Amino acid sequence: MANTFEKTFTLGGDYTINRLGYGAMRITGQGIWGPPKDKDECIRVLKRAVELGVNFIDTADSYGPNVSEELIAEALAPYPAGLIIGTKGGFLRTGPNQWNIDSSPAHLQEALEGSLKRLKQDRIDLYQLHRIDPNVPAEKTFEFLQKAQQQGKIKHIGLSEVSVDEIKHAQQFFEVVSVQNMYSVDNRKWEAELQYTREQNIAFIPWYPLGGGNVKGEQILQGVADKYSVTIHQVALSWLLHHSPNILLIPGTSSVEHLEENMKTADIKLDDADLLILEGLKDAK
Repeated sequence: MANTFEKTFTLGGDYTINRLGYGAMRITGQGIWGPPKDKDECIRVLKRAVELGVNFIDTADSYGPNVSEELIAEALAPYPAGLIIGTKGGFLRTGPNQWNIDSSPAHLQEALEGSLKRLKQDRIDLYQLHRIDPNVPAEKTFEFLQKAQQQGKIKHIGLSEVSVDEIKHAQQFFEVVSVQNMYSVDNRKWEAELQYTREQNIAFIPWYPLGGGNVKGEQILQGVADKYSVTIHQVALSWLLHHSPNILLIPGTSSVEHLEENMKTADIKLDDADLLILEGLKDAK
């Protein structure tokens, strides 16, 4: 019998989110820098995502920089009821593929105000710290986020690329409602963090959810994909939906065709035998 999984997750106790969302990093230029090659198609992608039931869009001020947030607002503002926009701050961009951490309160203040303006919002639904800055005491960063939330500029707060200890540290300052760490069927470095967030009813948002470069793993994925007449990417995403009920997916694309393919993932019901096979991918080399 095919397994089933919950289609929604309640974020922060009050936002019911469809677990198959959209990540807006790819609606930018090469190197996540500058405008996209086909702006009109990116606008169509955003509109089509909402039409297909996406009610959570993930972005960041550093995507472009600024480009992704501006396109989201252009395509979708004023936002339909129930659409949650999550953005992030904590990176400085100096060029294509260049990412420099700056989670100082001064930079985050500028980043947050910029995101509010670009997204045309009075309050950010979910504001995630893109990285903890090794050059800034974490307490200073957390205190800034706590204050911004108290001021009503942020509804909910999340973290990215953090350990269990770092999550616990942040929880001393505010409720952590999401954690966005690299995770995929063949990259489970953050398994302990996934388990902790599940226990705490915190959303776990995997970035780079499709992995790649693992030849043996891709062969196994292809075998399962052939059985269901789908792609290996769809299988990799489906496994994540089956794997833990607090996982929210945000596959990104700048193509309507690819978006529609990703959204069909929610209809795939992997059986126990296939889930067992895919579970073994964590050891496949």
